[in-house]
Amino acid sequence: MTDDARVELAPGYSISRIINGCWQLTPDHGGGTRSARETLCRFGELVDAGFTTFDCADIYTGTEELLGRFRRSLPDPSAIQVHTKYVPDRGSLARLTDRAIDEAVERSLGRLGVERLDLLQFHWWSYDVPGLERVTERLVRAQQDGRIRLLGATNFDTAHVRQMLDAGVPLVALQAQYSLLDRRPEKHMAACAAETGVRLLAYGTLAGGFFSERWLDSAPPREMNRSLTKYRLMIDEAGGWPACQRLLALLADVAAGHGTSIASVATRWVLDQPAVAAVILGTGSRSRVRENAALATFRLDEAAGQRLRRAVDALRQPPGDMYDLERDPDGPHARIIRTDLHDAGAPVAG
Repeated sequence: MTDDARVELAPGYSISRIINGCWQLTPDHGGGTRSARETLCRFGELVDAGFTTFDCADIYTGTEELLGRFRRSLPDPSAIQVHTKYVPDRGSLARLTDRAIDEAVERSLGRLGVERLDLLQFHWWSYDVPGLERVTERLVRAQQDGRIRLLGATNFDTAHVRQMLDAGVPLVALQAQYSLLDRRPEKHMAACAAETGVRLLAYGTLAGGFFSERWLDSAPPREMNRSLTKYRLMIDEAGGWPACQRLLALLADVAAGHGTSIASVATRWVLDQPAVAAVILGTGSRSRVRENAALATFRLDEAAGQRLRRAVDALRQPPGDMYDLERDPDGPHARIIRTDLHDAGAPVAG
């Protein structure tokens, strides 16, 4: 591993720049490996290789409990960092009480088997529904009480990130979609990050798997799950399947010149962006240790970086700021997202 394989997200708190995402381990997304034991072995392999940071959520069914079990199995439980999320149901936003927010924090603490959450990231489905200030006040109180170490947000636009920072909410990170296809964070959030120190934890860097040799010189899929549908919509925003094929051909050429894969090139490009602290790569039905290790030591040369920048600058830019498309109730992006997840017991796309 190289010197920049880890990053300090806050003083005294470092994370691996490749975060192990646990969304794919939920029943709604295939459930990962065939057994919890096999998944725990995969977790162990990742940690042994230096990839010690995990991303889960209260809405990713069973993942907090699984990571709690894994943490208890370690000789030194503090060797890993677990980032979770608080995502209240959209239908409950207007009715949230202080007690409900406190109970959500306690629920995650209990599932993970910890006295303090490393990083709690929160989401708010609709800016039109009052109550976000209540949530941030209660979470800051929980942080002051020692139940939360660091606070982050997920899928907010830049204006609301600034609004929360101005109100004194000590955000250190924003989880947001960022890829060669979706560069919405560059419009406003990159400048905000440089000014405030809030760092991006990027997901969707592989466009749901479309950035791979599997899709090079291939027809678009006829049948898609919600994840593929989500990222196929982003492909359409960026110029459609022909534009995606041109980008894949360039990625394949760069990958061949560097002795690596399309996925590694696409991910390294995001990792190299100044606002990005880390990328979240899903750990599902197979081990990512070898791929992660190769990515951690791989660097794009200057010429390749310039070629990629010219290529993405030629793509259509998805409109709006971060997550604006997904918040439009009349748009196709919003229609595939489940927003009442605690009742449904299923995870949100992304």
